[in-house]
Amino acid sequence: MDVSHLLEELNEPQREAVTASDGHVLVLAGAGSGKTRVLVHRLAWLIQVEHVSPLGVLAVTFTNKAAGEMRERTGNLLQVSTRPLWIGTFHGIAHRLLRMHWKEAGLPEEFQILDSEDQQRLLRRIIRDEGMDETQWPARQAQWFINARKDEGERPQHIDHLDHPVTATWAQVYRRYEEYCNRGGLVDFAELLLRAHELWLEHPPLLDYYRKRLGHLLIDEFQDTTAIQYAWLRMLAGQTGQVFVVGDDDQSIYGWRGARVENVQHFVRDFPDVRTVRLEQNYRSTGNILRAANALIAHNQARLGKELWTDDPPGQPIQLYAAFNEQDEARFVVDRIQQWIDSGRRADEAAVLYRTTAQSRLFEEYLLRANIPYRVYGGQRFFERTEVKDALAYLRLLHNPNDDAALERVINKPARAIGQKTVTLLREQARAAGLTLWQAAGAALAQGVFATRAGTAVAGFVRLIESMRERMQEWTLGNQMQGVIDESRLVDHYAKEPQERMETRFENLRELVNAADAFTMPQDDADAGLNELQSFLSHAALEAGETQGESWDDCVQLMTMHSAKGLEFPLVFIAGMEDGLFPHQRSVEEAGGRLEEERRLCYVGMTRAREELFLTYAEIRRMHGSENFCRPSRFIDEMPAKLLQEIRPRMATSRPYRPARPARAARTSGVVDDSWPFRLGEPVLHPKFGEGTVLAFEGSGEHTRVHVNFPAAGAKWLVLAYANLQSA
Repeated sequence: MDVSHLLEELNEPQREAVTASDGHVLVLAGAGSGKTRVLVHRLAWLIQVEHVSPLGVLAVTFTNKAAGEMRERTGNLLQVSTRPLWIGTFHGIAHRLLRMHWKEAGLPEEFQILDSEDQQRLLRRIIRDEGMDETQWPARQAQWFINARKDEGERPQHIDHLDHPVTATWAQVYRRYEEYCNRGGLVDFAELLLRAHELWLEHPPLLDYYRKRLGHLLIDEFQDTTAIQYAWLRMLAGQTGQVFVVGDDDQSIYGWRGARVENVQHFVRDFPDVRTVRLEQNYRSTGNILRAANALIAHNQARLGKELWTDDPPGQPIQLYAAFNEQDEARFVVDRIQQWIDSGRRADEAAVLYRTTAQSRLFEEYLLRANIPYRVYGGQRFFERTEVKDALAYLRLLHNPNDDAALERVINKPARAIGQKTVTLLREQARAAGLTLWQAAGAALAQGVFATRAGTAVAGFVRLIESMRERMQEWTLGNQMQGVIDESRLVDHYAKEPQERMETRFENLRELVNAADAFTMPQDDADAGLNELQSFLSHAALEAGETQGESWDDCVQLMTMHSAKGLEFPLVFIAGMEDGLFPHQRSVEEAGGRLEEERRLCYVGMTRAREELFLTYAEIRRMHGSENFCRPSRFIDEMPAKLLQEIRPRMATSRPYRPARPARAARTSGVVDDSWPFRLGEPVLHPKFGEGTVLAFEGSGEHTRVHVNFPAAGAKWLVLAYANLQSA
């Protein structure tokens, strides 16, 4: 039989992996090295050359899309139906097993799967039934606790340290939740994996049957496996199964959701005589990008190690741009994208990657100004995010308490004992009297319409809004936004969510304050008689109302670096390369390999680029309501200087700055230019922002910019020629 079609497209290491003889194989597949091709050709080789029955192979990957692609490509290679093949995700395979062996798994035949929303709803009911305070014990936190325990293979009775009151309480909720699910024949996603593992443990004859039947196990994205998935695999393989895993320990970036990069090392330890094949030839990126990525990831310890290379030319150096601030960073990125489009390239060939979702706002704003279509990949536009809309709804009520939509959105957020029944009564009162909800609330309170508890809660809400309206009238827009977030207790509300989601929401709220603080009212709005608050609310509503591009449109792609995994683009920008932002501050402060995971994340981001890669950072970035001097990311210094090309020439500046490598031109500190009209530290007056203090200058001539700290409005960069500053 001619099987040349299975090998002719492969390089030597790929052929070695595909044709490996009996035994266990670990394929360390670097970014862009053709891992999917190896998996598909290995599957076809087993069936067509080794004459393994299609019923004797199990292939597991992490997404339904990847499983579908594997099935389709295998079918094209073999020219036969792939229906008998067991190809799917871990959850999909576990579900299939439980449907076939529901009785052995202790499930009813018609068991139902709970999605995430249904699971949370059931947990909320249990928390109420237990008489627990939902504000102190939120259902989202219970969901996170239970799923994390299941991913570790733990039932309620296995949880240690029950003397700790918080852990003991959540273990009790877990126990009640398990009772509800067992009575109702309900199975959540984490339960699928745990129950499938217990199926092997509790039924040795069934396990022995599948060990004999499924003699070849192929696992994709092995670095992303959790503890329970690895345990399930080891049980199924036993002493006779032949395991072929493909992964890259340098691309393990999901530790925060249970993935264990150490499973790659454990595989070599736990399975005998593992043959390791390294796929190091990259078919995606230029040589310079690969050399920089190799140098970066070499700083991680305990790697199995590999060195990406390519036959393609070195390509352009990696472009490094030091922006004055985050506004300048966004402007630069969008200008370069515009140049790319003007040269005849497509917008969807460009991607902007960032560490946190809050960073998308300015890129969205500048892309809109430039009339360049864009899409936030795998997420919502900034002004459409829940926490942003909640805070803006409070701000709208300060401007106009008769805004019914805003009032309904936040009257019970955070929870203040105003239930749906009370809101419905309020609507009926408003409709009957022809009033707004705000007016109806006042009338109902005066007439004693509400029950005692509801009346007290509504009265408290009314007092909160009235108090904020009265005190914030003279505040700057940025201070109003911060005040709304603080006094509404939205931060406390979102603090009850799982840590990753909570921190994302906090970052978005902080960025909203930055947006309000930096907002400059357009002249058209001023001409129309709008005040600054009205103009800002209109700006937010219009940006939220703009429809972002669909996945098939020719539009720029905006995404977090986690979302970029598995994708590639000719032109890539990695923005916010600053210590504290990327690597994220908590990864620097926490132990347990968090910094190494951040470095892997940077490696993943860099290897998304095929032709051109830009790294950008801001020397000053507004965060937490104030402007901060930023240190360039340590990751930049971990790349060879000869592979980086700095775009903006260094300018004399009075700002403190970490010295760069000796090979680069250093910035000077404390340089004074006689042409500057003010001294550093001199008090000045601005017609809008009031009195401030000069912090720094940059540039020369008509382009000179001055950095002034205004106690009432915060620190701002102003173009000296138009600032109308006077000595105080």
